[in-house]
Amino acid sequence: MNIVGITSCPSGVAHTYMAAESLEQAAKANGIGVKIETQGSSGPENVLTAEEIKNADFVILTNDTAISGTERFKGKKVIQLSAQKIIAKSDALMKKLLSM
Repeated sequence: MNIVGITSCPSGVAHTYMAAESLEQAAKANGIGVKIETQGSSGPENVLTAEEIKNADFVILTNDTAISGTERFKGKKVIQLSAQKIIAKSDALMKKLLSM
């Protein structure tokens, strides 16, 4: 299984990167391929490629603030959660996705 995602928060600092790290650690712990783009205060980093998006089974987006480029995910299974929920429940989310 492969997952891609975008994390962003209103200030574009701490929660953006904490959510990305939480998703990456939980995915790896559950044997899931993952790449997370961050849209923080310094702009987009670790930008997802069209190929990575094409190969993704799921897309995870934070919904704390507007995320640019969501049209790239048309036709994909998209999950939207707050950065706080992603940070707190990434492992449970990965286990749920594996069972789907």
